[in-house]
Amino acid sequence: MQIPTTGLLRRVLTNTGVLLGGRVVNAVISLAYMAVAARALGASGLGVLVLINAFAQLMGDAVKFQSWQTVLNYGAAPFAEGRKADFQRVVRFTVFLDIVSGLVGVVLGIAGAIVFDEELGWTVAQAPAAALYALSIIAMAPATPLGLLRLFNRFDLMSAQFAIQSAVRLAGGLIAWWMNAPLEAFLLVWAAGTVAQFVYLAIVSVREMAQRNLLSDWSWKGPLTAGMPGAWRFAWATNFSATVDVMFTHVVTLVIGAVMGPAPAALWRVGRQVADALAKPAKLLIPALYPELARLRAAKGEAAMTKLAVQVGLLGGGIATLLLVVTIFAGGPILTIVMGPAFADAEEVMVWQVAAAVVAIWALPLEPMLVSLGQAGAALRVRLGVCVLYLGLLVPVVRAWGPNGAGAALVGAGILMGLGMLWALRRGQRLNPEIKPLDSAV
Repeated sequence: MQIPTTGLLRRVLTNTGVLLGGRVVNAVISLAYMAVAARALGASGLGVLVLINAFAQLMGDAVKFQSWQTVLNYGAAPFAEGRKADFQRVVRFTVFLDIVSGLVGVVLGIAGAIVFDEELGWTVAQAPAAALYALSIIAMAPATPLGLLRLFNRFDLMSAQFAIQSAVRLAGGLIAWWMNAPLEAFLLVWAAGTVAQFVYLAIVSVREMAQRNLLSDWSWKGPLTAGMPGAWRFAWATNFSATVDVMFTHVVTLVIGAVMGPAPAALWRVGRQVADALAKPAKLLIPALYPELARLRAAKGEAAMTKLAVQVGLLGGGIATLLLVVTIFAGGPILTIVMGPAFADAEEVMVWQVAAAVVAIWALPLEPMLVSLGQAGAALRVRLGVCVLYLGLLVPVVRAWGPNGAGAALVGAGILMGLGMLWALRRGQRLNPEIKPLDSAV
């Protein structure tokens, strides 16, 4: 079956553009709420805030299942074929995963915030506030709603989620700054933003299901994975892969805070905030790519998958490289204007982080290809191997060179990750002759 990829690439770019509109707004607002918190709390206070937030996100991301991938992988075919009962079974399974993982994350977050307070960078007196903040972990995993909106091609609705979170944090942060409120007020505001985002996604995803008559005859009873071969194995593989991935984000912040204190952790977090904002246009190709790969896989369009992945990789890599050049020449002044002179030292850290993002974006299609072709385990093994090496070197690197050392190590880890994913995909292509090799699709 010949499947044209021109229309598919156009749809990926269209959906990316829709997401980009919301993310551009969010990038501006998120930098604003970080700037408000920085000016209200100072480098040390902001450091404690971002450390508590990083720990909560680590707990949430470590335990939650990437059930949006399960929705796409197992729900694309029954949705396209009108098998409502089978589709409802997929959603029921992923909602179960979200609820259970969210509750586990809350328990671990509360316990860790109290038991390991000083080791994680905050004081005993701040531990109760950190534990209360951990309650927001339950709202950090709206994975099923994201999967449904992606499958329904409602990227316009998805684009608003982070802007809602950031707007709540900015508005609340401005009030807290005006009232000269303490750290606890900013924790409350940030938690409120997380909850607002979750509520929005839940409402719009349920509404979209209702409009497609996918809620009629709904039942919470019945087997979870009947007709879904390998569902638990797939769910665990994507969960572990995502857990490994957070080692390159939240864990780095926590390690820098534990080794050097809250202020350097704040510099790292501020650098990452700006780096994420600059690299976001290219990264948004990923959520737009996954649904198309899932649909092609369901239609047995492996050759079309490969061609689309190559096109997306080249386009994303080109955009990302351009943004790295912008960061090198203009990132420092932007950082100083937005965050204040106290955070000028984050400039070099930010450049390293953008460089790491560029490396990851050039390799952007590799992991979605592996997951969509049923090789999530191979992607996990690559991530795990690189993560073990990176974490083994992280503490001595931070002690020797500080946050800049962590950034340089992040670039090296990204290169290893990309090479590992490429090797795993090529190996899978040799074992499965139906999959068109990447180099032949260029």
